[in-house]
Amino acid sequence: MRKPFFRLSCAVLLCCCLTGCGSIQHKSRTDTAQSSKAPPKTADDFSISSDSENETVDEPSSADAANASVSESATQQEPLTGAAALYSNGQEISFDPSWQYADFSAINSGTATIYLADSDRKDIVVGVNAGHGTSGGASVKTQCHPDGSPKTTGGSTAQGATYATAVSGGMTFNDGTAESTVTLQMAQILKDKLLAQGYDVLMVRNSDDVQLDNVARTVLCNNVADCHISLHWDGDGLGYDKGCFYISVPDGLKSMEPVASHWQEHNALGVSLVEGLRTEGMTIYQNGSMNIDLTQTSYSTIPSVDMELGNASSDHSDSTLNSLADGLTAGVNAYFGN
Repeated sequence: MRKPFFRLSCAVLLCCCLTGCGSIQHKSRTDTAQSSKAPPKTADDFSISSDSENETVDEPSSADAANASVSESATQQEPLTGAAALYSNGQEISFDPSWQYADFSAINSGTATIYLADSDRKDIVVGVNAGHGTSGGASVKTQCHPDGSPKTTGGSTAQGATYATAVSGGMTFNDGTAESTVTLQMAQILKDKLLAQGYDVLMVRNSDDVQLDNVARTVLCNNVADCHISLHWDGDGLGYDKGCFYISVPDGLKSMEPVASHWQEHNALGVSLVEGLRTEGMTIYQNGSMNIDLTQTSYSTIPSVDMELGNASSDHSDSTLNSLADGLTAGVNAYFGN
């Protein structure tokens, strides 16, 4: 009787081992399903491996089937990431005085507004800054550079100055329209196109007036956005439309922090945006850039650029603003590799 008993013992032992292996495999799949971004399921995920062609598999009970259905549904809902995990759509974001360089701002009681893409989200926040539009900004000064050094080039503030206008009033188009009105229209159109592409958008100015100076706008973008695009039209006084360009970083500023660590990113973003505008048939000024020492880039710690989309002689109809927005969106896609 020893041989039959020995065979029976081996059979029982083999059965226990097979049961244990099935348990471990199920646990592994459960862990994978609970990961933050599990890979898409394939047919292999549902295959059953067997050591024996004659092995039978029990049919799942109705309760097991219901639990499996709930589990599969749960895995299809990926957790929110990026801005969507931190902010709600349309949330107003206040200036935080503890942020780096925040103490250099003089006007910061206003708020920016963040909008989240509905679908195809890229987890990238584009800061869209409608230039000007701060009541009282022209009568307040802010330090040009965080280290207190003088401006290396001229512009709206003279070369050698250590303080600049907090937010200038902007120029007036030949038809009497204020630049701040057109930059806001441009920002709103660009916001919609970026959202449609899956980008989240931080609208720095969402109305005719926002109490945020140029330093505050930059610091907000530094801490909430992945890039910062400021929209302007050049107040050059010319009687013809000279076209679009970006403000590049002058050599005299490239050794000062935080510019030294980020100026190549700023210029690369500018080049991408200009090329995007070029593909839309927009007129480009000379080589597409002009070196100017700006408060914005002096305090930026993310890719940041001032885009000049023309001048007082430029057409600013809805159709032109839409074409400009298409070009800028193409440039954002190129910069982020989308």
